[in-house]
Amino acid sequence: MEVEIFNLGLIEFKKGWDFQKEIFDKVSSGLLKSALVLCRHYPVVTLGRNAKKFSFKISQSELKERGIKIYPVERGGGITYHGPGQQIFYPIFNLRYFKNDLHLFLRYLEEMAIGILTRLGIFGQRLSGLTGVWVNDKKISSVGIAVKNWISYHGLSLNIKADDLFNFSLIRPCGMDIEMTSVETLLGREVSFEEVTSIAEPSLNNRYIG
Repeated sequence: MEVEIFNLGLIEFKKGWDFQKEIFDKVSSGLLKSALVLCRHYPVVTLGRNAKKFSFKISQSELKERGIKIYPVERGGGITYHGPGQQIFYPIFNLRYFKNDLHLFLRYLEEMAIGILTRLGIFGQRLSGLTGVWVNDKKISSVGIAVKNWISYHGLSLNIKADDLFNFSLIRPCGMDIEMTSVETLLGREVSFEEVTSIAEPSLNNRYIG
């Protein structure tokens, strides 16, 4: 599967969301076979289709006072936080390359995160019955997708920076009382986003998967 990669850097969530939709239309019309959007976001909380009110530990108005925007979105899953300390991967993929199997695709995204962590020297794993990637009992990567006409959007986040974990404590990520961790926390050193993307992009075999 040919994959065009777009690296947007740090961008407002709404702009990144709109860009996903533009690329989705190109994949849907056949102008692109598939695409992967890499980016980071200014602080934002997104609410998936299964988000519950009890997932907020403080009021939504207090979140906004802290400069954290809130967006209901189309993806599955519950509530999550995105910030500038995360690397985000938005795969706009034609899922016929994954046999139109959503579970297979979700496992593929988790495996992408696990592969990046392995090359950084971190052992990440799945936990039975839960999406995302964990290191022991702490979550380091979240997965939530939307699918329309068998084309995916939204996707995968990987916590990189140690100083961008606090805002997770203001919510119950995915509706659970869990602790989040980051690559820097686990390695005890500074990790650049260039280092992460230099690992991630070759895993796509220079624009090809499968």
